[in-house]
Amino acid sequence: MTSTAGKELTHKPLKEEIYDALHRQIIAGKYSTGEWLRQEEIAGQMGVSMTPVREALDLLVAKGIAERVPYRGVRVREMSTKDIIEAYGLRLMLEALIAREAAANITPEQAEELQSIMDEMDRHVELNEMPQERQLSREFHAAIADATGNDLLIQLYAIVSNAFPDWLLYEALFRKPELLAGSVAQTHDEHTAILEALKNKDGDTAVKASLEHVMESGKWLEVHLNVPSKLLREQEKQVSHLIKKSK
Repeated sequence: MTSTAGKELTHKPLKEEIYDALHRQIIAGKYSTGEWLRQEEIAGQMGVSMTPVREALDLLVAKGIAERVPYRGVRVREMSTKDIIEAYGLRLMLEALIAREAAANITPEQAEELQSIMDEMDRHVELNEMPQERQLSREFHAAIADATGNDLLIQLYAIVSNAFPDWLLYEALFRKPELLAGSVAQTHDEHTAILEALKNKDGDTAVKASLEHVMESGKWLEVHLNVPSKLLREQEKQVSHLIKKSK
């Protein structure tokens, strides 16, 4: 596989530069799901030693984008329909719990942090900036989890969010760039609705906005990853009463 990854490096710690470059390539579809990420090959392409490449691969595994296979190496994570459905259902449930607890416990400083993340996201709207936008979106949701003050809930959310195949959804934007502007605008509006509800300490509205935000991802799973709609709707039914309650 030919690569221009070395040209994409910036001025971060080397392992993070390599991680960012590989991340960009994965969501751009240059690496397919299940494809092996060979340390020697990547090191040669980028003109770096093996150590930062290994550390970058560890970051990809930690983020849930890649998986380590014993005695074989690291490959772009393959996800079955069962994996995706399970991650989707758990994320719906956790987002609801987190939204309600965050609305009750969020501090003004934490609300300001969320606004800062959103402002930074607004500066990353080009197609080649989608890895940064994706990371900032993760930081936005992780910061909401932090606002709950519930350590176990924070840990559970980190596990489930890493299992959620959002990088595959971002890959769809590279295949259909005409969707980019609408997707970015919709994400901004949905994040704004969540943040406003949290600022107002309105748990019901925060739950509703958070679940509707994740359900938009469910539509993308159906359209772009061919996840059966019946399975997605079954997961959504498990939390639909929470949306009705919050109206």
